[in-house]
This record gives sequence, structure tokens and C-alpha cells, in this order.
Amino acid sequence: MYQFHTLSNGIRIVFHRNDSIVTHSGVYINTGSRDEQGADEGMAHFIEHSIFKGTEKRKSFHILNRIDGVGGELNAFTTKEETCIYASSLAVHLERCLELFADILFHSSFPQKEIEKEKEVVIEEINSYKDYPAELIFDDFEEYLYQGHPMAHNILGTKKNVKRFTTESIKRFFHNNYTTDRMVISVVGNVDFKRLVRYCEKYFGIYPATTSASQRLEKPQAKPFNITLNKHTHQVHALIGCPAYDAFNDHKVAFSLLNNIIGGPAMNSRLNVAVREKYGFCYTIESQYTPFSDAGLFYIYAGIDADAKERYTDIILKVLNGFKTTPMSTQQLHAAKQQYIGQMAINNELALNEMQSIGKAYMVYDRVDTLEEMSHDIESVTSQEIQDVANELFTEDKISFLYYM
Repeated sequence: MYQFHTLSNGIRIVFHRNDSIVTHSGVYINTGSRDEQGADEGMAHFIEHSIFKGTEKRKSFHILNRIDGVGGELNAFTTKEETCIYASSLAVHLERCLELFADILFHSSFPQKEIEKEKEVVIEEINSYKDYPAELIFDDFEEYLYQGHPMAHNILGTKKNVKRFTTESIKRFFHNNYTTDRMVISVVGNVDFKRLVRYCEKYFGIYPATTSASQRLEKPQAKPFNITLNKHTHQVHALIGCPAYDAFNDHKVAFSLLNNIIGGPAMNSRLNVAVREKYGFCYTIESQYTPFSDAGLFYIYAGIDADAKERYTDIILKVLNGFKTTPMSTQQLHAAKQQYIGQMAINNELALNEMQSIGKAYMVYDRVDTLEEMSHDIESVTSQEIQDVANELFTEDKISFLYYM
């Protein structure tokens, strides 16, 4: 189903062919905000912005027009542990996309004039972000939980740091972190694989192998807390969570399934039924599990009425404790598995999602599991394992609470 190739310089390629006239392509780089320290905080995100601002042969307008001009879309994003530059275009323009990716990854000039303008854009992004408590609370939660570790700081960085970035400091960070051993090219579309490899050899294979000089600090140590902040919000924004399994833990699949049962996107999630449908305490409620390379996070978020804060918290803890004390029945577990498998299948029907999913998987695991393989792993989860992971993670000394009021 999936096809793979590795260039001589270590850049890896993962590909899935479909019948669409639209192709989705991207480059994943195993570099994110956790690779920053001190004055570099916010650098990975700033590079995501400024990498489109000029190369040795292109100005900013020419970079943006290269894909947009043929009806495509060019974009990028940064997380704690990765950066992705990607595009969607007609299949006939795949070569154009790959050539542009290579140009900006190996020849970006980061002109100071453009950097100064982009600083204002990012500072406004930081200001805007602070006006959205439903987003800000997640970063505050991680800052309190991982205090003192690079995983704690906001991906956007601080205004003070952003103002200090220069062409020289950006190039230094870029040279140390955006190396061929950290890159994966991911493509989903109706393209001949041999042709794709030729394109990648032509535009990426000409560069020598490079290895990152930066080493990530040891895994973050979680410090549980219970904090209420006065943010003068109309409703209480509540985030309850705990450390969870990392991306390589044997219980990752079981906990992913449990998270989906607790607060996944379906209207029949335990939290939606227990909080929204039964009491009407909130409009939306969700849980999320994010596995990192050496750590993991689980959290539950909802915006609720101030008068419901204590009752809401009690309900959340009761739901979590229920998985510790009461095993799921065979029928309940079977239904939960079928729901989760179906959701994954539908999600992968969106080719852009699939391109990003397989790109990240190949970057992290050096393999990509098929839906059949993932389904098999989910079917292998037992009721006892669900109960065991709940008892391991949902303990009083591990759960943290953050409220905006």
C-alpha cells in the first residue's frame, strides 16, 4: 500500500497512490519548539513564517506565487516536536511543489528586511492568541506541568524574544536543526512512484548528508498542580489532565482507544453524555491524548458556567474513576473499537490528512502502519488493559487542574 525510498543523504520518502487529480505533498522536519532554549524560544515557529520570505533566487512574492499561481495552496505548521511545510496542487504540478520545498529548505536567505516585517506579524499573532482563553489555557497547562523544561514554553515564543531574532540567529538555529537526517518527504496522489523518486533525487538528493548538532534535553518531569487564574472570562475555562504514555509505549494504542471513549468526537462519548447531555453544563467537551517522543499528555477541556465548577469537576473525576473500578463489558469494548476504527478510516479518506499522518509516522517510527494493521492493534486491546492504564494514569497524585475564571 505504501511505498518508501531513502535518498543517499538520508532524506526518507513515503508515498501512497490514489486516483485523485489533486496531490498533497509535504516535508516533515523533526524539529519543534522543544529544540529551543533561552533566547531561541519561539524560533521554530518564526522560521515557519520566515522560510517563505526569500531564497537565493526567489523573493517572497515569487515563493508564494509559485504554488498559488497554479491554483494550489502552500502552508506550514509547527508543533512541540516537528515542523511541516506542505502544499496541495493538481498532480501535474507536483514537481513544482517539490522544487520549491527544496529551494526554501536549502537556500532560504532570511533577509533582515523581511524578518523585521514578519516580527510584527508574529507579535500580533501572540497578542491575538492571548485573547482566546480556550486556546491559551492549553499552553498555560503545559507551562505549569513541565516548568523549567523546553516542552513548557509556548510555541509562539515571547514578544521579547521575537524582537531579538536576526538573520544570523535564525540561520544558526536552522543550520543546527533542519538537517537531512531529520527530514521526511510525504506524498499522496496519482503519481508514478518512480517519477516521484526521480523528482526527489533531482531536487533533494543533490545535497550532502547533514546531521543535527542539537540534542534534546532529557524527558520532562511532570509537576502536578491545582491552579485557578482570574482572567475575567464570561465562563469558566476548565482543563483537567495528567501525564500519559509516550509515542513508543506499549500501552499507547490502549490509551488512545480509552481517550476516544472518554471524550472523542462522537456525541456518545462518556463526557458528552455525562456532562452536556445529562446536565447541560457546557456546549462542547472533549478529551485529547498527545504522545510525544518521550512523554505524553492527556487532558479534558470544557467551557462551563461558574456556578457549575465544583459539580463539573466531581463528574469528571467520577467518569475517570469509573474506568479504574469497573471493567468494560465485552459488548461495550467491541462497540468502542468499531467506532474508533471507523473514525480513523473516515479521517484517512481525506488525502491531506493521510499525507500528514503517514509523514509524521514515518518520521517518528520509521514505518507506516496500514489501516488493517492499526485495526488489528486496536482489536487486540482487552478490557483488563483498559482498566490497567486507567489505574496507572488516573491517580490523585498525577491529575492537574487549571481554571480560568
